[in-house]
Amino acid sequence: MLGPPKQRAVLALLASRAGDVVGIEHIIDAVWGSDVPQTAANGVHTYVAGLRRVLEPDRGRRGTSSVLASAAGGYCLRVSPEATDLTRFAQRHTRARRAGTDGDIEGALALYREALALWHGEAYAGIPGPFAAMERTRLQDLRMTATEEWASDMLKAGRHGEVVADLSAVVAEEPLREKLRWLLMLALYRCDRQAHALAVYTETRRLLNRELGIEPGAELSNLHQDILAGRAVTACRDRSSAPAPASTADSPDGAALHMPRPAQLPPLARGFVGRAVELDELERLLAEDEVRSGAGTAVAVVDGPAGMGKTAVALRLAYRLADRFPDGQLFVDLGGTGVQGEPLTASEALAQLLRSLGVDDARIPADLAGRVSLYRSLLHGQRMLVVLDDALGTDQVRPLIPRGASSVIVTSCQRLTGLAIRDGAHQVRVGPLSQSESAELLTYLGGNRLRVEKTVITRLARVCEGLPLALRSAVEGLIEARDVPPAAVVERYAEESGLLDRLSARGEEDADLRTVFEASYQALPTEAARMFRSLGPHSTDLISVQQAAARAGTSRAMARCLLDLLVDGHLMERVSMPGGDPHPVVCPVVVGGGMHAAPGASVGSPR
Repeated sequence: MLGPPKQRAVLALLASRAGDVVGIEHIIDAVWGSDVPQTAANGVHTYVAGLRRVLEPDRGRRGTSSVLASAAGGYCLRVSPEATDLTRFAQRHTRARRAGTDGDIEGALALYREALALWHGEAYAGIPGPFAAMERTRLQDLRMTATEEWASDMLKAGRHGEVVADLSAVVAEEPLREKLRWLLMLALYRCDRQAHALAVYTETRRLLNRELGIEPGAELSNLHQDILAGRAVTACRDRSSAPAPASTADSPDGAALHMPRPAQLPPLARGFVGRAVELDELERLLAEDEVRSGAGTAVAVVDGPAGMGKTAVALRLAYRLADRFPDGQLFVDLGGTGVQGEPLTASEALAQLLRSLGVDDARIPADLAGRVSLYRSLLHGQRMLVVLDDALGTDQVRPLIPRGASSVIVTSCQRLTGLAIRDGAHQVRVGPLSQSESAELLTYLGGNRLRVEKTVITRLARVCEGLPLALRSAVEGLIEARDVPPAAVVERYAEESGLLDRLSARGEEDADLRTVFEASYQALPTEAARMFRSLGPHSTDLISVQQAAARAGTSRAMARCLLDLLVDGHLMERVSMPGGDPHPVVCPVVVGGGMHAAPGASVGSPR
């Protein structure tokens, strides 16, 4: 009825974002992933036309669609989000949790039953493409979480015998999910089926050893001991009573140790100013994900040009949210810019994360897939905040995203579009500080040296163009040059190419303007780097795709692809030109004019 599989994949994507415009490029990525045929765009138009015929059979061939509308380079399914099963499920799930928290167990159970009754088999069954695959996994986790919460409330209500059959069925679906097995063991024990409960534990231990090389978690082991001793066991709604993931750290006598609670966030930078809009948006997006997605992992990407203070924004957000993640905070510097050496691979980053979670080196799997499996198993059921700083690309980040109720904050000089498409990540760009914010930061950092120099502050704020790293470096330079009038120091900074050369921190490469900008340039593919060099002398001009193609000596199609890479790397910006090329760009000026005259020297040697 709804057409071929890819046509249904287009509908599935649009329905998941009902009421929002989804760009054609996003649809292509969601349906085809990396295997994109040349006819993909035409295919999208064909599938949309087919869907319109199905959804509005009485509409004329040339009539405007009121259900599946064209808008702003994409398509919008104009239906209420409440028309989708997922939204109705999420609403009932949220209300059920709230009722249980308020002590209305029977009301919560009724809402859980309504929510779970909306499921009719596997989500996105038979739908191709990376988006559907990602959603299938996320929604399965969401259903399992709701089932666990329902079962916990059933046990709390004393209805043990009614949940055994349902729990046995879902344990067969998700055999490595320890909380389900914990609930099944407790239900069997309360039904006076002690032997069956102990058999579940024996099976669980054998399975975890064989599949992951680990022992059951502490709570599962404790329940086992309680059953052996014949002790009474309660089933609380509080998540702290739920089974924790298995620990791989062993004590000398072989008993499993509790997984440590990491608290790895670096200290906040002194003198943080501005960014209220970005922080509020990030907090809102992550909170909405928690409400709408249940167990789905919320991911936010803070991107922008080098030196914009992305890490400071991410850490400020992390500290603001820390109390929502009682199981701790993990932090990894992925080294994507290569300032401190080679970037970490996903496998190396996972090894670091596993050590932080108490896993001995001898128990860390050698292969990437094994490390991903163990990492996600350890964080399953945990509310952990994971901060991944300075990411190089999507492939480096994706294996580090856990399943479940954790959240992830990523910073990158690259625009990680693939992470948004396949993993539902939110992208928030960090731009320059305003003139007033720059002045505020300079006044705070400069202390008595600058407090009375209002003219100098205004001039320096303009020279640094709102770049936080430049502003901080400039203040340090002023403090060091105590014998030189501040106005004279600022004018030296304002000289052609002066700021990149002068605002450097000896021995601190990650605080050196030239180094951080060159790192972004060095990350470019060879042809994109050549395009960037060809446009350097024209960096104050608006440049159309046609002009860029002529200056680089390449085709228009190739020029557009290369310019997109530069925009994604935040080395150029796309702007609108009324009546002009649909893909114009403007090359941003590196602070102090560093790219104007000698792009090869200013942003790395020609390659």
